[in-house]
Amino acid sequence: MFRVYILRCADGSYYTGHTDNLEARIGLHQSGECDGYTASRLPVELVWPQECGTREEALSAERQIKGWNRKKKEALMRGDWEEVSRLAQSKSQFRSS
Repeated sequence: MFRVYILRCADGSYYTGHTDNLEARIGLHQSGECDGYTASRLPVELVWPQECGTREEALSAERQIKGWNRKKKEALMRGDWEEVSRLAQSKSQFRSS
């Protein structure tokens, strides 16, 4: 089983990733062993996990979420699909103008 996840970092920012072992990956983030974004923003807290059927699905979801703004990520974490949809429409309308 694969998961895509969002972590809240100590500075209030969000990190999105995917893994096939969520507990181990969070442990690596918490210990600073995951070089990169989270290493300098410890501690981190898991705020949203989602199961995916395949690694490809998890990676695709990770890439999609990484492209979202903060408000849209927070709506996703709340499970507010109407707001996620509204924010998606706002962005597409902005691009077509």
